[in-house]
Amino acid sequence: MTDLPRLTVALTFDHDSISDGVRRGDSPVKMSHAEFGVRVGAPRILELLAARGIASTWFVPGHTLETFPDSTAAILAGGHEIGCHGWFHEDAAALSRDEERSMIERCADAIERATGARPRGWRAPYWSLGGASLELIEAAGFVYESSLMADDYRLHRVRHGDRHSVAEGSAFGREGSLVEVPVSWALDDWPHFEPSSTGDRDGLSAPSKVLEIWTEELRYAWAHAPGGLLTVTMHPECIGRGHRMAMLERFIDAATALEGVVFDRLDRYVERWSGSSPT
Repeated sequence: MTDLPRLTVALTFDHDSISDGVRRGDSPVKMSHAEFGVRVGAPRILELLAARGIASTWFVPGHTLETFPDSTAAILAGGHEIGCHGWFHEDAAALSRDEERSMIERCADAIERATGARPRGWRAPYWSLGGASLELIEAAGFVYESSLMADDYRLHRVRHGDRHSVAEGSAFGREGSLVEVPVSWALDDWPHFEPSSTGDRDGLSAPSKVLEIWTEELRYAWAHAPGGLLTVTMHPECIGRGHRMAMLERFIDAATALEGVVFDRLDRYVERWSGSSPT
């Protein structure tokens, strides 16, 4: 992979806005928290990315795409990629096969109408996949998927047909064409900053603590995974708060200070990786 940069950093944004709140019937307070993402968070993020000359990837639910067309237009005007993220931020594991197939096609069609091209990337809401999800995503023509955690800085081809049971043990399936862009809870803003509705975490971490985690991941990847990809997952309603935006600026500073680090969209990195990786 000599044609890949020393390290690529992908800033990715799950632009959920009120999509899951509409599905759940959330209270006005919860809906307003989600609306902050499209009213304030996304414009702040786009302004920062433009100032730094960074191209990023946004995973946008169909409801957000169609409800807030000005936000969609601003993302596209900034040269950013738009990938699929469900319609109402559904949990795929709770859908039937036919329901999931219909939802995937509806999302892809909406993005094609908005952008003029079929989306290349899929990220599952909640990073939750059903037993048929990966097969359906690949069959729908997606190039890559970004919800699994079996690697950190290296892409790989998704397997289909894994079987696990207490009685018969584990059997691994075949690799398909779909590329996996791995993710990590440690590199997601939400578990660090947002209180849990079930009370199992308090959230509201100090940005200095999160910055330490992210920059240590950055430095380790730079030192030990040449040609690799560091994928950071953020949500405009979360990272868009002032003190967290200041942290994001410092993280960008730390990355640009390392020789050979570039920022890029996921679709571009996947395309370069596919061209330099054996199939």
